[in-house]
Amino acid sequence: MNINSLREQFPALMQHIDGQSPIFLDGPGGSQVPQSVLNAMTAYLGHYNSNLGGAFFSSDKTVELMASARQAAADLLNAPSAQNIVFGPNMTTLTFSFSRAISRQWQAGDEIIVTNADHFSNVSSWQQAAEDKGVKVNTALINEADCSLDMAQFESLLNENTKLVAVTYASNTTGSINDIKRIIKLAHNVGALVYVDAVHYAPHELIDVQALNCDFLACSAYKFFGPHLGIVYAKQAHLEGFTPYKVEPAKDVAPGRWETGTQSFEALAGFISAVDYIAAISELDSSHTRREQLTVAFAKTKKHEMALSEHFLTRLAAYPKIKLLGIDDVTRLAQRTPTFALTFDGIAPRKVSEFLGQQHVCVWDGNFYAQGLCEQLGVLDKGGVVRIGCMHYNTIDELDKLFDLFDALLNTK
Repeated sequence: MNINSLREQFPALMQHIDGQSPIFLDGPGGSQVPQSVLNAMTAYLGHYNSNLGGAFFSSDKTVELMASARQAAADLLNAPSAQNIVFGPNMTTLTFSFSRAISRQWQAGDEIIVTNADHFSNVSSWQQAAEDKGVKVNTALINEADCSLDMAQFESLLNENTKLVAVTYASNTTGSINDIKRIIKLAHNVGALVYVDAVHYAPHELIDVQALNCDFLACSAYKFFGPHLGIVYAKQAHLEGFTPYKVEPAKDVAPGRWETGTQSFEALAGFISAVDYIAAISELDSSHTRREQLTVAFAKTKKHEMALSEHFLTRLAAYPKIKLLGIDDVTRLAQRTPTFALTFDGIAPRKVSEFLGQQHVCVWDGNFYAQGLCEQLGVLDKGGVVRIGCMHYNTIDELDKLFDLFDALLNTK
């Protein structure tokens, strides 16, 4: 990839703050946005701002936009149809809504499984629904050595009463990737549905919902260079079989029956552009389908991100006062995203992020709503961790500057 050419497409990366170029290592909390996405959103709002179903040109344009957005999501996730796609304000709101619909059929004596690897949007929603129905909630733990899911313990929780497994594709805190395909197969063997949180995974790896055979998969466009927009893929049988809570007289045909209120059409315009931005990284011409372009593009970004991870982990090994939570083996780079959870001897996570922030290096500290993970690792009541998160627009040079600041922090402590 031509990293410089890609970076030039992002206004945020080209700006200067106090004479310095900011370094954005906060990607897991939300990526930066290319100019093409901004242009698409402005163009829609400036020329076609309308709603669906009107007898005039701007409404027609909005109908076309909605269909195009569903197709872009289908291409991104390899859904069998654009009609498998549901949009909403964010992943958390959509998951909460789906949890209410799915749990309508639960009964006392049923069980569900949530995990300590997950963001609590994919935990609390199901816990509360289970409480309403008198359903038992089982929690799958992580392997503390690498922060992956403890598959043996997870498998021991599955039984004929298990109705649903809610699990993350990759940890938004440590970057560890779970064996989702195996998890889905094991869950299906006992008749359970699987709801996959792919919010952290989606910016880093190409998703194929058909190959996974998942029942539901959720992600967020603002994590992969787009606007704030939630996306859920669901099998057609589920979209038609479950009954959502909805406002009358909203349409009762899937997928629209799952979308409450007016959608953010400008966000949909930006989402389409974000998918096209990723596809363009492939440098394939228009004779190739968008899915083919995305396949090549993600292979390119994965290679670059693995190089970033290797460089980060290799350099980190020389810092005994900094502890990594997650996969540190450079032979296992394919099993993690370039997201790193760190603790510093004698320095609170917030102090680290504040020090870096003063130098316009953007990182996060805290638990990132992965409360179960941070509690199991014993850092929840210690301010959580410092999270360093790379995207494909980050560079080796930026990481070297980060380590220079680590030197300054540790020497001045």
